[in-house]
Amino acid sequence: MKKVYAFMLAVAAAASSHAVAADVQSWNGSTPQSTAALKAPVRIINLWATWCGPCRKEMPEMSAWYKKQKKGSVDMVGIALDSSENIGKFLKQTPVSYPIWRYAGKDSRGFMKGFGNTVGALPFTVVEAPKCGYKQAVLGEVTAEKLDEVLKSAQAKCGR
Repeated sequence: MKKVYAFMLAVAAAASSHAVAADVQSWNGSTPQSTAALKAPVRIINLWATWCGPCRKEMPEMSAWYKKQKKGSVDMVGIALDSSENIGKFLKQTPVSYPIWRYAGKDSRGFMKGFGNTVGALPFTVVEAPKCGYKQAVLGEVTAEKLDEVLKSAQAKCGR
């Protein structure tokens, strides 16, 4: 059973990297982005939108948490399912310390499913440690305490 689960995680990770490379860009430009470019042992990918109240609420706390992490230990990126104009306005009011990308494709539900979000709700956060196959999804608003918890789980599973 563990081998089947690990295989499913590997397939999901490959699918999400492919989708990101094809349909995600810098929020304020057309530079393509890919989660495969994230090199830290643990990566946190947060799917959000400016119209999502819990998304707007969690971002300042996520940003403060990310600033406290040891450089190179965690990569964090927010992928907005929104327009560049809306993202720009929001980030002027609520700047964050991690990169923001924008999904530019036409199938946001399919895109979210590639990350394991079968419900299609936001916010949705995925914590991955690709080298050891760890992946945990969090549906709904995250806090610094929740981020600490999932980071510790990833590090425990992967032997830091």
